[in-house]
Amino acid sequence: MRNRVLALLWLGLIPAQLAPAALAAPLPSQQRPTQSTELIERSWQRLDAELRALDRLLPNEPEPPVGDVLSTPELPANLIRANQPATGPIQPADTVASPPLDLPTPQQLQAGGVASLSLEQALAIAFANSATLQAQREQVAAALASLQAAMGSYWPTISAFANGGYEGARSTTTSNKPNDNLGFGPLFNPAGLLDSAGKPTAGPFYVPNGGSVAATSGEWGVEGGLQLNYALLDFARTPTVKAARASLEQQRNTYANQLRSLQLQVSEAYYQLQEDEQQVRVYDANLRNDLVILQDTLDLKQAGLVPRLDVLRRRAIQAADEETLIQSLADRAVARRQLALLLNLPPQVTPNASDPIVVQPRWPLDLEASLLAAYRGNPELEAILATRTALAQQSQATAAGLLPKLSLFASGGGSSSQTSLSNFDLGGGGCCGSTALPLSTTNGWDWSVGLTFTWLLFDAGTTAGQARALTKQAAATAQQYAASRNDIRLRIEQAFFNHEASLAKLSSARRGVAAALEAFRDVRLRYLTGLDSELNLSNTQDRLINSLVRRINATVNVNITYAKLLKELLPMPRDPNLPIQPQLQLSSSPATQP
Repeated sequence: MRNRVLALLWLGLIPAQLAPAALAAPLPSQQRPTQSTELIERSWQRLDAELRALDRLLPNEPEPPVGDVLSTPELPANLIRANQPATGPIQPADTVASPPLDLPTPQQLQAGGVASLSLEQALAIAFANSATLQAQREQVAAALASLQAAMGSYWPTISAFANGGYEGARSTTTSNKPNDNLGFGPLFNPAGLLDSAGKPTAGPFYVPNGGSVAATSGEWGVEGGLQLNYALLDFARTPTVKAARASLEQQRNTYANQLRSLQLQVSEAYYQLQEDEQQVRVYDANLRNDLVILQDTLDLKQAGLVPRLDVLRRRAIQAADEETLIQSLADRAVARRQLALLLNLPPQVTPNASDPIVVQPRWPLDLEASLLAAYRGNPELEAILATRTALAQQSQATAAGLLPKLSLFASGGGSSSQTSLSNFDLGGGGCCGSTALPLSTTNGWDWSVGLTFTWLLFDAGTTAGQARALTKQAAATAQQYAASRNDIRLRIEQAFFNHEASLAKLSSARRGVAAALEAFRDVRLRYLTGLDSELNLSNTQDRLINSLVRRINATVNVNITYAKLLKELLPMPRDPNLPIQPQLQLSSSPATQP
């Protein structure tokens, strides 16, 4: 008793103020033998006080004590709704994913239903609805467009140009010196001609000092043509195209690897849901059996064949089994939502497994053959190699920036304009009449052809540094390849050994279930006839339930480990436009694996 109180005090379950009285209790070996009942009564009183003090440390019960020992607690309504049985097989309209930018409405969340589906249906829906997979399809399409854009660098570019508009201005032209000293004859002389009266008069082209003319001009114009550019010599062009092609291969291999991973995730979630379904059935049957045994125990107690202790123990066992069943219901509800998340189902649809648990066969390959087949054409490794190739080609394309470039250019076009002059204003005797054209039109055309040669001679090492950085990144992918190769081997070995162990455990679990079931039948008959104790009955019942759970776990582990092995060897299309056929077993030989 003293040691028990010390342990409770150390754990903080008994207040320190209660400890001295508990520790002051003498050990049984220190008490002298006595036949008096006073010491026994005082010992029981101290024990009762300690238990009452410990009971006060526990929180108050949210509900009143249970009066009927055969009653069971009412399950939460949300838990019941989440575990309701399927109303039927899933319909095609229920497999269409919601728009990616939509949020579920309260009506969708409240109007949920449970639909059953097989594993093959689940895989087909996941391949069609997965948001991650759809995003990768877009990445593949983007990489293909980048390759097509890079291929265009082998062709010339032809562009058309055109412009037009109107321009207006007001200008004044003033002569700061007369033009009679140019030697152009009497037409430019101030007295070079005679009028009708015989008096001298200025020639028609004479401009005196200070003569001016002001006019408003307006011009309409339009021009257009074609221009051609063609890179005759570009050392960066071919590496750029090769880098784009390698990036496309990397995205395609990533897509195939995501298909493998998605199938494994869906298979694991489906198998887990199957396991939770079976465990709910097992724990429900166990609780029903508890109620039957509890009723038998009450009947035996009323007949005076078993003590009250058996009834209390059965009640405690029933309460513990109720907790286990409630938790298994919650686990099944969570497993359903996890599968719905992977399938990207509409928010009002909850999936349920319709396939019975069927054990997958033994893995058909040995460990060495599995490893060799997994390495051959593995999209995870091929994606790393494609990334390495893309980085190496990008390094060459960047380094080509230091090499000369030769391009051809050619252009040709025409132009037309119309100019008008108006609002003339003469001053100082006038000027410039020969250039004052009220309306004139100008038309023309031109063409050009030539070569452009460029060579970057110095950029302070910028281009060389960028090329070295890409080369180092390409070298780093080699280590990434080695790490992925080792991860693949570890995953296969773990799945292979666990698959073998699960098959062996399944065989043992089956024998254990058969033995535990017979033992439970025997001990229950012996208990009803008074030949065995309730404690032995409880232990035998626990062994039976544990053996059933172990058999379920072993069966599901066989399927999960098989799915993990299959993931490493499963052939998947690298083109998003090709159909995807779910494959649950390894149907082809390693020689035909991609």
